[in-house]
Amino acid sequence: MSDQPKAFARPSGAHLSMLLGLTLLGLLAIMWIVLSIETRSFWTANNIANLLRQTAFIAILAVGQTFVIITGGIDLSVGAVEGFISMIVALLLTHDLGIASTIPGAVAISLLIGVCIGLFHAFGVVQMGLPPFIMTLSTMYALRGIGLLITNGATISITNDSFTHFSRESFLGFPWTDGTWFHIPALVWMVVLVAIPAQIFLNHSRWGRYLFAIGSNKEAARLSGVNVKAITYIAYVLCSLLAAFVGVLLATRIGIGNPTQGQGDELQSIASSVIGGASLFGAVGSVQGPIVGALILQTISNGANLLNVNSFWQTIITGALIIIVVYFDTLRRRKG
Repeated sequence: MSDQPKAFARPSGAHLSMLLGLTLLGLLAIMWIVLSIETRSFWTANNIANLLRQTAFIAILAVGQTFVIITGGIDLSVGAVEGFISMIVALLLTHDLGIASTIPGAVAISLLIGVCIGLFHAFGVVQMGLPPFIMTLSTMYALRGIGLLITNGATISITNDSFTHFSRESFLGFPWTDGTWFHIPALVWMVVLVAIPAQIFLNHSRWGRYLFAIGSNKEAARLSGVNVKAITYIAYVLCSLLAAFVGVLLATRIGIGNPTQGQGDELQSIASSVIGGASLFGAVGSVQGPIVGALILQTISNGANLLNVNSFWQTIITGALIIIVVYFDTLRRRKG
C-alpha cells in the first residue's frame, strides 16, 4: 500500500540481507567442498545426517533469538530455558501425575512454562523498564539455580521409549552420492515445522512488520499506531517458547533431563543469528539467515573434529566471523 506508514515497511536493508544470505550459502558450499576433499568421511549420508541433527537445536533457538534481536533486544536465557525444560519434561514423564505424565501432557505443560518465562521477560523489559540484557541474564542464573534445587543436582533418566525414540526417527529420504540412502532426520523436520510459520509471521504479517518498525525506531512506531508493548511481549514469548521446544527435543535425543544442559547455547544462538545477518542494532533479520548461520557454525565444529583440529580453533573462528559480520553491519548503518 502506497500510504503505508514508513515505520511499518520492511527496512531498506532487506536487499542487503538477501545478498548476505546468498554469500553465506556460497561460504557454506565452499566449506562443504573443501571438507569433502580433505576428509572422505565428511560427505557421507551418516555424517551429513548427524550434522543436520546437531544443527537443528541451535537453528530453532536462533530463529527465536532473531525475533528479539530485530526489536533491538537480546535473550541470554535460551540455553537455561532449554535445560530447565528438559528437566521439567523428564520429571513429568517419570512421575505418576495423571494426564500430565503422558507425552502430550508433558510436552504441553513444558511449552506452557516456556510461554510463562517469555511473559516474565517481557514484563521486566516493558513494564519494569529493565534492559533486556540484565533481565534475561538474571533469568538464566535463576533457572539454573531453581533446576538444581529441584533435582539436587541429579540427572533424571527418561524411561519412556516412545518419547526418546522420536529423535532417532527419520522421515522420507533420497539416494546419496555414495550409493547409500539418505534418511532425513525427524529433527530436521522440526526445523521446517518452525521455519515455515516463522517465515509467514515475520515477512507476511503485520506483526512481523511491527517487529522491524520497533527495532528501527520505537518512538516512531508508537506514534504510527503500533502497540509497542504488545509486540515486544510477542517477541519474547516466541523466543522462550522455541527455547522450551528445543528443551523437549533435547530430552528426546539424549533421554535425560538436567537443568545444566544447554550451557553455551545462548551464545551459539546469538552467533548464528548475527552471522545469519541479524543486526544487534535491531530492525534487520530473517528466518533463513540464522538457520544458515547455525549450519555454518556446526559445519566448522564437525569439520574440525574430522580433521582433528584443536577445538579451541573453533571458538576463535566463530568469534572472528561475528566480528566481521558486525563490522560490516556497522558500516552499513553508517552509510545508511
